Amino acid sequence: MKAFIGWLGGAVLSVMAAGAAHAEIKVGFVTSLSGPGASIGIPYSKGMAAALAYASEVAGEKIRLIELDDASDPSAAARNARKLIDEEKVDVLLGTSGAPSALAMATVAVEQKVPMIALSPIAPVAPGEGGPWVISVPQPAQLMVAAVVERMKAQGIKSVAYIGFSDAWGDLVYDGLTAAAAPAGIKVLTNERYARADTSVTAQILKIIATRPDAVMTGGAGTPGALPFLALAERGYKGPVFGSHALINADFVRVGGQAVEGVIAPTGPVVVAEQLPEASPTKKAALDFRAAYEKANNSTTTDAFSAYSFDGWILFLDAAKRSLPTTKPGTPEFRNTLRQALVNAKDVVGSHAVFNFTPASQYGVDERARVLVQLVKGKWKLLP
Repeated sequence: MKAFIGWLGGAVLSVMAAGAAHAEIKVGFVTSLSGPGASIGIPYSKGMAAALAYASEVAGEKIRLIELDDASDPSAAARNARKLIDEEKVDVLLGTSGAPSALAMATVAVEQKVPMIALSPIAPVAPGEGGPWVISVPQPAQLMVAAVVERMKAQGIKSVAYIGFSDAWGDLVYDGLTAAAAPAGIKVLTNERYARADTSVTAQILKIIATRPDAVMTGGAGTPGALPFLALAERGYKGPVFGSHALINADFVRVGGQAVEGVIAPTGPVVVAEQLPEASPTKKAALDFRAAYEKANNSTTTDAFSAYSFDGWILFLDAAKRSLPTTKPGTPEFRNTLRQALVNAKDVVGSHAVFNFTPASQYGVDERARVLVQLVKGKWKLLP
């Protein structure tokens, strides 16, 4: 487990404490900088660098960001969360880049009464003492998969085969698919699974092809998400293939090559910011994120994940600004006030969505947080 007090490229993330009159706010951030989830985790880290470049203080208080690598391991993510709380005394947690690991962190956050902004979509987390401690930035799988099913129905698809990860993310996508498919008159034929570290899905794809589906829906993410596409292409499958918002990643496009060309997937509007109509409520925030990302990383962004870190930061800034007048960072009172501010955030405009949370829902997005895109010549294109 390796600690990072800096963003990729060497720019310093840790902002030194202000004068004696101020107490710095400590933010603990966990992502996957190594392991099979690194193709997603590294963009999360770059997005956090953009976030700090955008704002390194709030209401006159300096922010200190402490970043840890969970190596794509849920148990390491949980250990990191405990380390950040017990040793670093952080006021809030952000992370991580995989649903199983984010859920592991959330369990610790609730137990230790530290507010957490989950950067991966996770199943609802039971509130702890005093109320909910966790909110989730990404769009829930059911909201996004419903848009895919609407597209399938419009294309006259009557049956679909499913293949996804054998973990919490695979479950979320499959549950979203089955919930939306039945009312749309679409039959789900298979529920094939594979591990993120697997190198072959030939057996699963053979079972899928044998069912003669009208389409295939995948529930993978990042680089490992390309594996079913490659196997389908090898077997000569010519039907439409759909994915989730977890595929919007440069390494997925690179590894998948021609096999992923034409895939249709839902995503947050930030991915196609330049293609959005001027009236889009998130267009300005998305372009602000792009500018901050380029400033921090000396490159452009083509993924959805880095923007989740940025939006998590925007939500943290909003909550901290409302908490600081009455409580002091580094205290249980501040953590509780920050928690209350997060779970009651209203009309906070991010690059992916306009966020509105309530204590009864850890997700704060609606249909404005989704668009459909298609991969055309290696570029994501906005669909009508």
